[in-house]
Amino acid sequence: MRKKYQTRLIALAVAWTVVGTAPSASAAGFALIEQSASGMGNAFAGAAATAEDASTIFYNPAGMSLLSGPQFAVAGHAIDLSLKFSNSGSSRAAAGGAFPLGPTSGGNGGEAGGVAFVPNFYLTAPINDKLTVGLGVNAPFGLKTEYDSTWVGRYQGIETRVDTYNINPAVSYKISDTLAIGAGVDYQRLKVKFTNAVATGLPGPTSPDALANLDADDDTWGWNIGLIAQLSPATRIGVSYRSQMKYSLQGTIDAAIPGFGTVLPSTNVSTDVTLPDMMSLSIVQKLNDKWDLLGDATFTRWSKIDTLTINSAGGPLDTLPFKFDDTWRVSLGANYHHSEHWTFKGGVAWDKSPVQDQYRTVRLPDNDRKWVSVGAKYQVTPKAAVDIGYSHLFISNASINNTKVDSNGLASTVQGSYEGSIDILSLQYSQAF
Repeated sequence: MRKKYQTRLIALAVAWTVVGTAPSASAAGFALIEQSASGMGNAFAGAAATAEDASTIFYNPAGMSLLSGPQFAVAGHAIDLSLKFSNSGSSRAAAGGAFPLGPTSGGNGGEAGGVAFVPNFYLTAPINDKLTVGLGVNAPFGLKTEYDSTWVGRYQGIETRVDTYNINPAVSYKISDTLAIGAGVDYQRLKVKFTNAVATGLPGPTSPDALANLDADDDTWGWNIGLIAQLSPATRIGVSYRSQMKYSLQGTIDAAIPGFGTVLPSTNVSTDVTLPDMMSLSIVQKLNDKWDLLGDATFTRWSKIDTLTINSAGGPLDTLPFKFDDTWRVSLGANYHHSEHWTFKGGVAWDKSPVQDQYRTVRLPDNDRKWVSVGAKYQVTPKAAVDIGYSHLFISNASINNTKVDSNGLASTVQGSYEGSIDILSLQYSQAF
């Protein structure tokens, strides 16, 4: 009998643990646009055209041709996600929902967000007056959320963690005084960790939950390209593209039953996922010696994440519909050059979520967000600068009414709403030689 329950529980754990790949991160979906502090103060308006420092490697590698001499930039971002759930009828039912079992026990999950730190590093070096090479190290996607282990949505998710590590060598070529192109390759590693409770269905007056844990990872290659054109002494545009990243995640899942004294054996699992490609169009317009205007529109093909199939050696274990929509992010910013040493920055952005309301899950309670950003650059010396930027993101309230049925016919419905916001503080040091 124990073996029967172990086999069943492993199947349930796989199906329930990977309910969603990611909840809200700092950019819509689970993208991380925080790849420089110099752009934070403008809400990253004009990011593909500013070429302000070595961080242009990420936003547009062609911008390296506009930098003078070898340079490096190192930045760190503290991202504080506030994410709170309010229950309004979460419940459980047997026989696929045919026989109600009443409200799900537990609380609202507490503060599901928290503070995460994201670092970036960039280095550029000219080979001659035409050719420049560079290297970027960053994290283009990532998140971390965690609910209380006994909350009402524990059967659909407790902890979700997604980490990426990206190494991006790049090269730019200055075609003329007004036109440059650039390209790079990306080696990227993806690691995911998901936990959730699983109703075991063991006999007895009370049926204890198990805690399921899934860990999986993979690495892959991608690329990025860009172009920068100086249309006039006052006007510059930039166009950039980052490719999709195809992963074949491999890992294991196991489950432990508190009080039962058994850790269920781990099972190998796999799934294929494609992280989206994105394209940006940016403009920088110099109004006079004091003021610059910046704009940006970025398209992300989130529809690459449609439906995932979770597999084991015995065949498919579950099919997970995400049905992400493609999205746009639009931003507008300004720089005020106050003095030789000080530049003050501001910006706003509208960031569309890829999540459709009917497919929202506890692991992905994402919704549209609005950015308000301020920042400053202090030119310490002609070749050294410090940037600081702050952004507050207003996340639209999100409703959820999601039901998941396990192979025992137990249906768990999470019904309620989410309130969220994000605060980001960024600091960067840039040095030219």
